[in-house]
This record gives sequence, C-alpha cells and structure tokens, in this order.
Amino acid sequence: MDDFDKILKTFYWPDYLMLILILLISLSIGFYFGAVKGFKSTEDYLMGNRKMQLFPITMSLIASYVSGISILGIPTDVYLYGIHYIFSLIGLVITSVIMNYIYLPVFYNLKLTSCYEYYEKRFDKKVRIFGSVLFGINTITWIALVMYVSALTLNKVTGLSIHLITPTVCIVCILYTLLGGLKAVVWTDAVQSIIMLCSLLLLVIKGTFDVGGLHVVLERNLKSGRIEGPSLDLNPTSRYTLWSLSIGAAVYFLVTTCTDQTMLQRYLALPSLKKAKSAMYLFVIGYGIFVALCCYSGLLLYATFYKCDPLKTQLPVKKDQLLLLLVMKVLSTCPGLPGIFIAGTLSACLSSLSTGLNSMAAVVVQDCHNFYFKQTMTETKAARIMQLTIIFSGTMCVCLVYLIQQLGTILQVYMSVGAITNGASLGLFTAGIIFPSINNKGALMGGISSLVFMAWLCFKAQAAISSGELLYIQKPLTTETCPPNLTHVRLEADHLLLNASTLDHSGFNFYHVSYLWYTLIGTTVVIVGGLIISMIIKDSKKVDPKLLIPLNRNKAEKTYSLTSAEENSLTSSSKI
Repeated sequence: MDDFDKILKTFYWPDYLMLILILLISLSIGFYFGAVKGFKSTEDYLMGNRKMQLFPITMSLIASYVSGISILGIPTDVYLYGIHYIFSLIGLVITSVIMNYIYLPVFYNLKLTSCYEYYEKRFDKKVRIFGSVLFGINTITWIALVMYVSALTLNKVTGLSIHLITPTVCIVCILYTLLGGLKAVVWTDAVQSIIMLCSLLLLVIKGTFDVGGLHVVLERNLKSGRIEGPSLDLNPTSRYTLWSLSIGAAVYFLVTTCTDQTMLQRYLALPSLKKAKSAMYLFVIGYGIFVALCCYSGLLLYATFYKCDPLKTQLPVKKDQLLLLLVMKVLSTCPGLPGIFIAGTLSACLSSLSTGLNSMAAVVVQDCHNFYFKQTMTETKAARIMQLTIIFSGTMCVCLVYLIQQLGTILQVYMSVGAITNGASLGLFTAGIIFPSINNKGALMGGISSLVFMAWLCFKAQAAISSGELLYIQKPLTTETCPPNLTHVRLEADHLLLNASTLDHSGFNFYHVSYLWYTLIGTTVVIVGGLIISMIIKDSKKVDPKLLIPLNRNKAEKTYSLTSAEENSLTSSSKI
C-alpha cells in the first residue's frame, strides 16, 4: 500500500491549469450575458424573461442539486454502510409524479418570481416573511458548508490555504452571478454539470480498470455484504429501509426539489408548463445517473482499499476525504487527470453557490423589500438591491466558512438546521395547496410548532450520536495488508463500537428515528397543528381556487364566487 500522504500531494501544473480554466469559463459566461447581451428588466435578470431553453435549465437543476457534499459524501456512505442509498431514487421517482401533478401546476400558473409569494396569496404577509426567513437561514448555511467542503478538498491536494481558496472562489462566483443573472447561472451550471459528469466517469472507468475489472469490484463488495437489497424492517429507527428510502426520501426530495426557491425559480423560467414538467422528469434521470456513479464510486473505494482501511490507521484521513484519496491514487499517474476531478468538485461548489446567490436576490427583492416598503420599485433600484444582496450573501458565506473551520462539529449542526426548517417549509406549501380549511393563523402557528418540535428532535438525536448512544453498524473493514507502521487501529473508534454493543436498545426512543423521516415528521406537525388551530380560531377569508389543487377547486370556486357576488352587491348598495 502506497503512502497515503504522498498520494494526496501529487498535484502538478496541468491540474492547476484545469482549476483556473473552469474559473475563467464561468467568468466569461457571466461577462457575455451581462456586458454583451444585457438585461431589459428585473424579470429578465431573475427569470430570463421566462423564455429559457429546456436543456440548460435541466442541466442547471442537476448541477444545483449535486454539490461537493454529494460527490464526496455518497461514496463514503456506501463504503461504510453499503449500497442502500441508491434505493432513495425510488423516492425521487415518486417525488417527480407528485410534483408534476400537484405542486408545479399551481406554482407555474401563478407566474411567481419568488415561490414565497404564494404564502401571501394563500395566507398573509406574516407567513410569507416567515417562509422567506427560513429559506435565507437554510441557504446561507448550506452555501457556506458547500464552500468549506470544496475548500478543504483543494487544501488537501494543493496545500493552498482555505483562507485563500474560499474568497477567491466566492469572488469569481459573485462576479459572474452579478454580471449575468439567471442566464449566466444556468449556462455556467450546464457547463459545470458536464465537467462533473466527465470527472466521475473518468474516475470509475480508470479505477475499475486498475483493480482488475468490473467483476472484481462486484465480487469484493458482494463478499463484504455491501451489495444487497433494501431492508424490509418496519422499525423507523433503522438507518435505511425500503420504507424510509421510498416514502421518507420522497418527502425529503419534495421539499428540496419542489418547494425550494433555488429549484422552482428554474422551472418557472421555462416558457410553458409542459416544458417545466419535462425538465422535472429529465432532472430525475440526470440526478439518478449522478447518484448511480457516486454509489459505484463507493463500491470502487472498497474494492481498492478492501484490505487496508485508511480510517483504521494512524493516518490523518477523515471520512469525507476517502474519495479524494481514491482519486489521487487512481488518477495521479497521469498529470492533469486529478485536476479534472477536482475541477468537477469545484464546479459543484460554484453551481450551488451561484444558484443560492441568485435565489437570495429574488427572495430579498420580491419578499423582504415588498414587506417593509410599500412603494413600487424602479428597475434601477431593484437592480441595485439585487447586486447588494448577492455581494452581502457571498460575504456572509465566506465569514461562515471561517466559523465552520473553527467549529468542526458545525457539520452536524447544519444537518440539524436543514431538518428543522425543511418540514416547516414543505408543510406550509402542502397546507396551502391541499387543505383549504387551514387559515393564516393555523399555518403560522403550525409552522412555528414544527420548528420547535423538530429542533428538540434533531438536537436530541445529535446529542445521542455525539455521546455514542446512537450508532449505526458499519460493514466489515480490515487492515491486514497495511504497512506495519500504519496498522495501529484508532482506539477511540473501537471503544465507541464496543460501548455500542453493550447499550440497551430494547426501548423505543423517538429521537433515534432515521433522519430520512425527519421532513415527513415536520410536515405532519404543520398540517395537524394547522388544522387544529384553524378549527379553534376561525377566519372569514375565502381561498382563491387558483391557489389549490384541481381536486379542491370546484367547492372553493362556488364559495369564492358567492363571496365575490355578495361583496359586489354590498358595494352597489352602498353606492345607491
């Protein structure tokens, strides 16, 4: 087995050239759409005049959703726990059907710029600002984490300081997002998604060839139990089961792909509902390919290190660096190839960052400004606010990266923040679209109740993980062929596993529930709480049928028409 440290430091000038090239391409696209093409209005800047093409939008959806965390995290999950994660694609297929027949028709026909405009139309301004704040907190935290993971990756292979990498990447991204608006973001995403795909294909093809072929990869993983069907266990505390990977994952994908501004903004930028639905189905296929490649990379990771697990040695290799170790081992013999893969990881970071910044600009202009200021904005003022929002949000992300570096456990904290807000966000949209009896007070109180409940659940779960009370059984790993100076197993890890075997798991602890159920739990709290509060606190406001799914529109149209007729009658009487 090669010295891992030497493998990681094998980075040459052709590799640096690939990184510089991806930054220059992104800048040139932003300059083209900003300085050459220009913009006619705020809608043109934020929505591409709702005339964007299907191909770049689809590629942008994929690039926005595939982050560096996915590229590095999924293979590690497969390496440690097996191939189960790939079955979450069942949930994604279910999500695409629900999205295209329930959520997307409502949002698209309303011609929204910010999806949180729906909250005000259906409920009131308080609910709208509540949803916008949730989005802002979640997005800024997410972007900072994505930047940190990418900066850490570059730092590991190049030795460059994180304090240099982070602002450099952020400045480039701010510039092309600032200059080119949604058009630049979408087209750079399209280029970056192709680079990500090529980098993963390069790794799996050469890596498979190096270990002896596909049959060797499959044989070694079958023997270790990493390739197996989904568990049919009905216990909700099991990490992965068929039910959590289909039902739980479907609800999770709903909030991240269907009711999130970063994704919806792209669907709504297409010229017709039919094309928006097509983009959703194509996104499922494209993202499915990425997940399959990432899962196979995890199998390849085990096939390469199956007799010398880097995590059980004295080497300073963390879980999220395992794929990076594989990349440098497999591709470092050909200068330039590692640079292509790292450029793919950097592309994932840039796409997530630019998407988040552009969506933040839309939310601030459409939601926050209109909430606090009543006067109509001029195009010049709107442009200035959007530019300042992008610069301020990018700066905030850079600052948060430094905080994450100091507080390593913030990675777990982010997972908790995401789980806390996701259920409330999806619950509010679902309550508005499907349940006409839920009023504004019920929605707001239901959303707050979900936040409080999920905060308790998530932080209790994180505390259980940190204390060793909640541990998941990993697949077998060994160090039998490692060099003698590296075979010292990390005692603290073994100590935790030994304690885990002696813990009492006979009782059911609600906060041991698999994380895949979190969004469903949070959504249920919003809906149930909203229904109860709406029955107690009545509201005379009638719901516009356009804000509901077709199934609920007939009854709502009758009520809405009667109310409108009564109002018109009263108006006529008052005039007489």
